[in-house]
Amino acid sequence: MYVNSSQDTIERRLERGGNKMKQESFKQRYVKLFITFLKIGAFTFGGGYAMIPLIQRETIERHHWIDDQDLLDMLAIAESTPGVIAVNSATFVGYRVAGFWGALFATIGVILPSFFIILLLAGVIQQFKELQYVNYAFVGVRAGVAVLILNAVLKLSKQCPKNIFTLLVAAVAFVLVTFFSANVILVIVFAAIAGVVVQLWLHGKGGAAQ
Repeated sequence: MYVNSSQDTIERRLERGGNKMKQESFKQRYVKLFITFLKIGAFTFGGGYAMIPLIQRETIERHHWIDDQDLLDMLAIAESTPGVIAVNSATFVGYRVAGFWGALFATIGVILPSFFIILLLAGVIQQFKELQYVNYAFVGVRAGVAVLILNAVLKLSKQCPKNIFTLLVAAVAFVLVTFFSANVILVIVFAAIAGVVVQLWLHGKGGAAQ
């Protein structure tokens, strides 16, 4: 009942995905969501932030499920709510595409690879860590992941408003998180409060932030 009641709204959200997407059945979307996030979960190394480039490519550039602004909102929500970024992001996208069951399939898809890999390695993890060539490989993987994250940040920054207030918020947040190890959730909350206060003040003055 819940899924049926949400289908009309989801169909309207998917207009930018084209006729092909609108003609897909919900079962096809469940399968596509599951496979997409299974791939994201299987080929991401380095933690939640390392998933951002893959999520961006698969959900925005390839499938057109969300846009850049949706991705920014999703990351803000994922950071501000309990749970890891990967699971929260999969749930967000899955729900936007196919309601509750879409969220469930996407979430299961993204956690399965790490679940089975860790399950297989649990008995030999110590020996695995001591393999010299494995450590060499992860040095290269970490460097590549850092570049991918930087590329995603640069793309997302183009969607952010450019004014003195946003630059100031970005600078303060960077300093607090980088040099003072501030809690990321608190930084996001204070940034949101600052945004509301400034916008209300500007509207009260008869202006609007650009």
